[in-house]
Amino acid sequence: MRRPPASRILGTGHYLPQMVRTNQDISKMVDTSDEWIRERTGISERRVAAPDECTSDLASAAAKNALDAAGVKASELSMIIVATVTPDMPMPATAVFVQQKIGATCAAFDLSAACAGFVYGLSIADKFIAGDPNAKVLVIGVELLSRVVNWEDRTTCVLFGDGAGAAVLGAAEGDRGLLGTELFTDGSLGRALMIPGGGSISPASVGVLEARDHKVKMEGRAIFKAAVKNLYSASQRVVTNAGLKNEEVDWVVPHQANQRIIHQVTTKAKYSDDKVLSNIARVGNTSSASIPILLDESIRNGTIKEGQVVLMCALGAGVSWGAAVSRM
Repeated sequence: MRRPPASRILGTGHYLPQMVRTNQDISKMVDTSDEWIRERTGISERRVAAPDECTSDLASAAAKNALDAAGVKASELSMIIVATVTPDMPMPATAVFVQQKIGATCAAFDLSAACAGFVYGLSIADKFIAGDPNAKVLVIGVELLSRVVNWEDRTTCVLFGDGAGAAVLGAAEGDRGLLGTELFTDGSLGRALMIPGGGSISPASVGVLEARDHKVKMEGRAIFKAAVKNLYSASQRVVTNAGLKNEEVDWVVPHQANQRIIHQVTTKAKYSDDKVLSNIARVGNTSSASIPILLDESIRNGTIKEGQVVLMCALGAGVSWGAAVSRM
């Protein structure tokens, strides 16, 4: 018999930069068009951070909104987890800057699981709270991808946007809470989506800059196939292991990678279109931030209601993927 939930989401928040970059804007930068982008991705526009905004700024704004929604003070937090592949700097963790900006004093660290980062963070927070029911954990998904995409590469620059989403977790209440999480990685596809330069293999250098190896590089077909296959299997597994059936899921909140991927996964699992939430058309792929942004928007506009079952799933570089199911 499955254990009762240990943690639940107490409140959510998000932040999107003000600047909007449309498909028409991008068509002036590279050989593409609004029609080409929309047909292949479902994206019409995305947000781009201002020059004076950094990753911890976006994360802190989302965090403050989530804390307000949860009715939790920053001083009450036991842990801050920031999921990102676009940190303020290689060292220290972006989470320490968030800690300072929101006025917290708790443990703080980053995790790198790309688009799956928020789901990984939820799983870690859930297990931490299982060991300490008095704990409150802030999980943030944040990316400033406009700084790491090659704006001359139409296969990647059309996809990504900037943004942050956050959730505060605390002890579960009755049957409300996280009913299960499932995490996976297949390192054989590690080079299918990467930023090859700037690390210990290929340290920052003039050559790295000239080769644009400090920018995102992606094998689109390999990632597409992996996403459809693995998001489906992970979603089915987490629902089954939670003792549920697909028809008992009220809402699907998938990573906003590509509208075609979302459609193939949810159709295969036989979720009707009216159960699948999406904001990819106006925010694009915000990687680790996509699920918490969409989750917060859907809670605030009244779509997701207390007591409903929500399925979240994501796949990103690594490739790493995962799914979580929660009774809100």
